[in-house]
Amino acid sequence: MPHSQPLSSRARIFLSLVLCCIFSSVALASKPLNVVFFLIDDLGWNDVGASGSDYYKTPNIDQLARDGMRFTNGYAACNVCSPTRASIMTGKYPARVMLTQWLPSGRWDAKQHKLREGRYLSNLPLEEVTIAEALREAGYTNAFMGKWHLGPLPYYFPEHQGFDVNVAGRDYGAPGSYWYPYEGSWLIPTTPGIRIFKDNPLPGQEGDYLVDKLAEKGEAFVREQADKPFFLMMSHYAVHSPLQGKPDKVARYEAIPEDERQGEPHYAAMVESVDDSVGRIMKAVQDIGAADNTLVIFTSDNGGMWRATDNAPLRANKGSNYEGGLRVPFIIKWPGVAKAGSVSDEPVISPDFYPTILSALGLPAKPDQHKDGADLTPILKGEGGIEREAIFWHYPHYNRHPENFPSSIARQGDWKLIEKLDTGELELYDLSSDVGESVNLAKKEKARARRLLAMLESWREAVGADPMRPNPNYEGDK
Repeated sequence: MPHSQPLSSRARIFLSLVLCCIFSSVALASKPLNVVFFLIDDLGWNDVGASGSDYYKTPNIDQLARDGMRFTNGYAACNVCSPTRASIMTGKYPARVMLTQWLPSGRWDAKQHKLREGRYLSNLPLEEVTIAEALREAGYTNAFMGKWHLGPLPYYFPEHQGFDVNVAGRDYGAPGSYWYPYEGSWLIPTTPGIRIFKDNPLPGQEGDYLVDKLAEKGEAFVREQADKPFFLMMSHYAVHSPLQGKPDKVARYEAIPEDERQGEPHYAAMVESVDDSVGRIMKAVQDIGAADNTLVIFTSDNGGMWRATDNAPLRANKGSNYEGGLRVPFIIKWPGVAKAGSVSDEPVISPDFYPTILSALGLPAKPDQHKDGADLTPILKGEGGIEREAIFWHYPHYNRHPENFPSSIARQGDWKLIEKLDTGELELYDLSSDVGESVNLAKKEKARARRLLAMLESWREAVGADPMRPNPNYEGDK
């Protein structure tokens, strides 16, 4: 039997490189996937470059879209903030959680409004198993940065809902100021002369800008987790009012002629600062060697604010159940799975994040918890769509935003039905040809409207949606 010949130096080097690549791939595959979730407040569907804006400067957000999948029909679960945030945390529709209004609201008028509003909870119930709690069970370290708005101390802050770290999460929906010490007050709309004080949410010094400080804290958290699986929720207060951008950025947008602006200069500057924060966090992820092992989600809690930005071609704005109040940026980056630069037109909505995250991380589903969310993994893998009858909304409230009225909605395919709860009037739109919702087809397409209404009524019963009731003190018809 012939003796084997020793490998040459070149062959040994080549074999070593091959083995290193194999071992590195195995190690990466066995390493838990991290999660970074960017939740922006009041950011409109068209307020990023990836959606077509050439006014707002968002290179880092646009890079997420180039590296992952952008959903053109991505929706917030509500036209205002708290319900959408609850749906993200729970994987349920706001109507099922019975948290359908922003907290603490205070804009219903006993004499001016025909119906009593639907009842709603003032906090996210501790009985809900949040996505943070599900990940903590799996060994993740979880951090929450920024706007919480899902309940007060002493029982309902992020640290009571699965987060190990809470930076600046408070019960209020916006800071008093974006400049340190971030304090201010809010006039309760239905209680003349009564103000709520908004305290300082985190330490700092004069000149600190809240968007930057949250990014700094988020970046530090990522760098501390280099060898441990983590979930970072970057939940910016921006771009909610007060509109206060950094002066150097504001000046650049003020130099643009008014008829060429898509939004207010201060708002545009805030969008740019949010984008800067995305860049900082993603650089930290790259620096710890986790760029290829981190699931990244980017979205908004409702549509763009009236007068702050232009939501065209969508109709209306935050607070409205037309597309401008509900359709939002919706990007998922899943390295090695979601094709870079891919686009999906599938209608998707906030509760979908919960089961999708569990699936991506290889964790068991919690169907009794995320009852309304759909696992978007088949879409992200390019294996097809998802099976569901429709997506739904229920907003039994008045909020005084333009083009707002109490309503329930069903979207099936390209068709969207709106039922006005205080009048019973129906509106039906074909979004494939009328994304601006300008032509009401309810009378022309009566059969379709009836089918969608029956579907909507069945859904409301299934989720226990609280109805509106007659208001005996209403003076409008007297």
